[in-house]
This record gives sequence, structure tokens and C-alpha cells, in this order.
Amino acid sequence: MVKKRILIVDDEKELAGIIAQMLNGCGYETDIAENAATAYDLMTKKAYHLILLDINLPDGTGFEICRDLRDNSHIPVIFASARKTEDDRIKGFDIGGDDFLVKPYSMKELLSRVNALMRRAYGNTTEQDMSFGDVKINTSNRTVSKNGRIIPLAQKEFDLLVFMCSNKNTALTKEKLISEVWGAFSEVEPSTLTVHIRWLREKLEDDPANPRYIKTVWRLGYMIEDTK
Repeated sequence: MVKKRILIVDDEKELAGIIAQMLNGCGYETDIAENAATAYDLMTKKAYHLILLDINLPDGTGFEICRDLRDNSHIPVIFASARKTEDDRIKGFDIGGDDFLVKPYSMKELLSRVNALMRRAYGNTTEQDMSFGDVKINTSNRTVSKNGRIIPLAQKEFDLLVFMCSNKNTALTKEKLISEVWGAFSEVEPSTLTVHIRWLREKLEDDPANPRYIKTVWRLGYMIEDTK
């Protein structure tokens, strides 16, 4: 199973470390940003499945980060803050937050809310195996095979394939694919995505020039089509 990655944005270093340790022990991967600049930098380089976001940061606010995030991504956001007025909670939801936890909170409650939000956003993705046509994907050991033969894929090729296969028979925009695979604030150009699609076709399609499964959706993006 591909581990879900969580970004913890909080300037309370000790608390952030405790949260990360707890989430790591429950099967998640975590990164910590102690300020807004680091958060933006990490989201430029990596794709996350959920953001745990404090409001008061040394160089900005969690509200600003969430507002920017909602311009190009639907990544779930949980606000976790000592600010507890009704206005703060309403503002958090109005700008795109999915949940709001008031400090201090228990690790048990935080984990419950993270798990619930992950289920709502991504479903019960506990399956280790995916497939289309004669291609099989094992997300546990990150391997891909075609007709029983292992096909080596680079990290981003694999991540792109898994995301597309998780949304099989659904047209995905180029912007959505870049945001989900490379990061919400990634500066990756659409041409990079196009090259990765071409590499996947060359490795997995019988006729890469006329792909049966990894389809181009005109004026939109790409999809894996498998109606069997």
C-alpha cells in the first residue's frame, strides 16, 4: 500500500515532532514545516495527501496558505490552532479548510480526524494491487509487471501511474495530475507530464503510438481507460 503523506505546518517544534512520531507509527509519512516559507518550498517539491495547518506562523498565516492552496488543489486541510473563536473557525471553513481542531487536543482525536478525512477524500485505499489490461501494479513493493515481467519505472512514473490507475476511467486534467504527483505548488511544466506519459506508454503499451489504455483526453489531459 502506498503510504499517505502528511505535511505538518506548525512553529511549535516539540508538538510537531510528537504529531509526526504518532502519525508515522500509524502508517503515514510526514514532513514538518515550522514556517510558511518552508511549507511552500516542500509543497513545490512533493505531493501531499493532507495538510495539518496551524494558523499563527512566524512569517504568515495558515489562512493565507490554505487560500493559495485552494487556487490549484483540493488537498484536505485540517486547521489546528490555539485560536478558537467562532469567527476563526468560520473563516477557516470559508477559505477551504476541511476540519478545525482547537489546541490543546489529544493525539487520539487528531488521528481519528485524520483517518476520517483520508477516508472521505481517498476512500478505503487498502488494496495493494491494481491492474489494467495485462499490467499489474503492486503498491506495497512499488513494482509494475506486464504479462508477468517486471517493468522498471522511475519514482515519478510509478506515482503518476498509481494516481491515474486509482482514478481509472476518469479524465484527469494536466493541472490535476501535476498537482497530485509533483506537488500543489510545483513549477513543473506540462511538457514534463507529457514526457512521463510517453515513457509510460513506451513501457506498458503494446503500440505506444496508438495506446489502448493510457489515453489522451483532447484539450483536457489524460486517463487510463479500462472497461473490462
